[in-house]
Amino acid sequence: MKTPHEAGFQQPAEWARHEAVWLAWPSDETLWEESLGAAQREFVGLCDGIADPDPQTGSPRGERLEILVRTEKDERDARAALGHLGARFHRQAYGDIWLRDTAPVFLLDRSLRLGSVRFVFNGWGGKYELEGDPDLAQRVQAIVGDEVHPFALDFVCEGGAIEVDGEGTVLTTEQCMLNRNRNPKLDRAAIERVLEGALGVRRVLWLKNGLLNDHTDGHVDTLARFVAPGVVVCMAPSGDDDPNAAVLEEIARDLASMVDAKGRKLQVVRMPSPGRVVDDDGEIMPASYANFYVGNTSVVVPTYGTPWDEAAVRALEPLFPEHRVVGRMSKTILEGGGAFHCITQQQPERSR
Repeated sequence: MKTPHEAGFQQPAEWARHEAVWLAWPSDETLWEESLGAAQREFVGLCDGIADPDPQTGSPRGERLEILVRTEKDERDARAALGHLGARFHRQAYGDIWLRDTAPVFLLDRSLRLGSVRFVFNGWGGKYELEGDPDLAQRVQAIVGDEVHPFALDFVCEGGAIEVDGEGTVLTTEQCMLNRNRNPKLDRAAIERVLEGALGVRRVLWLKNGLLNDHTDGHVDTLARFVAPGVVVCMAPSGDDDPNAAVLEEIARDLASMVDAKGRKLQVVRMPSPGRVVDDDGEIMPASYANFYVGNTSVVVPTYGTPWDEAAVRALEPLFPEHRVVGRMSKTILEGGGAFHCITQQQPERSR
């Protein structure tokens, strides 16, 4: 069986046009407990930012929302909250809302035909194994339709662990991709070959470690993001007690020494970090402004109620001059394990 790369497919950069974005409605009271209502409000805020309704007409200007729901009641609740944004709803079983990791990764070929690749999902190294998650990518592939070229790889990987520039380069981290809880029989060279085949890339760039208390083992989408060919954004420490200060400085230094697949030395742009963000028990959370979502007309940045929220949004504005850059609260979703990029999976625009 051909790999996506051999079949002519690659993962586009996130700023390429999208046909839709896939999300899953937060609804499991056993997971979210008393935070469920707040998580749903933050979810609606994200969806509103992505759909980007025209203030005069209310018509969405951004991209279509494809929302998974688990039950009839959940669909009623989600429709009441999101129906005005033109969302479409799909009744499916799923464990939790982290579709960046449980949905397929969508691809395009040179003719802009749509493809997708699904990886093995093992609950972030066996930490959180929930019913409905392991086979969700295959079911989403089926929803998208028979005209889509589906691929499947016997390889443990999550979408949040990879960040592409659309021109042959992928960023990832040693902490995640070389972790023995993912693919223990594969060394670095073998993992690079799989990523090249799966994503249609030619060069894999490795960062080392991720944020403190990140149960994903250092997903790159909380650390560094391509914002244009040859340009990557990462965070700078905020406050005297930033728990990730050393890691953030290491990331910036390493990125500055890297060369992408086209031979360009990376241009590194810094944005502030959220600093020290803790939960109700005083435990440090892996808060990141880099976990933003790039939509067709907007960039939605997770905020956490820190003094650096506004500065983080402003830092991205010159990098996306044709988008509205908006901040939306994401602290409750973060308490569940991630932020906005973690709960979205974009479907690129295909030829018709």
